[in-house]
Amino acid sequence: MAERWTERIIFSSRWLLAPFYVGLVAALLVLLLKFAQELFHFVSHPFRGTEADTILGVLTLIDLTFTGSLIVIVIYSGYENFVSKIDVEATEDWPEWMSKIDFTGLKLKLMSSIVAISAIQLLKIFMNLKNTSDREIAWYVGLHVVFVVSGLVFALTDRIGGETAQGKAAAKPHL
Repeated sequence: MAERWTERIIFSSRWLLAPFYVGLVAALLVLLLKFAQELFHFVSHPFRGTEADTILGVLTLIDLTFTGSLIVIVIYSGYENFVSKIDVEATEDWPEWMSKIDFTGLKLKLMSSIVAISAIQLLKIFMNLKNTSDREIAWYVGLHVVFVVSGLVFALTDRIGGETAQGKAAAKPHL
């Protein structure tokens, strides 16, 4: 009886994650406000800036969009994987991928998004080389390389783990 009670508490504890996902919705709203601010700044000065300023403005908007997409992926996938299934029949425009991402897919999508965001930040640095120190450039390049290598290691370990799991399943005799 104590074991069953303990297991129910542990199983129910997943709901403690729900406020984290609601908090991420609030973070998405804050990011939307920042996007609106950047968009207003970008479109209100179309002829004052240089070509590099325009590209930097566009990259900033893309960066904020990728970050927002990353938050949405974490909210939906994390909630579905760790808290509760979402009733997809209730919504007719539900994206197909949202109900198909498992924890492995979530990790890979997160790493892909982080690498893309890092690449955009690095591109923004390269567009503004005059105002960036060599040390700062080295840090950005180093961090980007770490993100890329981490993403490759995640993908490789998941692939090896998947092949190992398939091999074990194939080795089991069918009864």
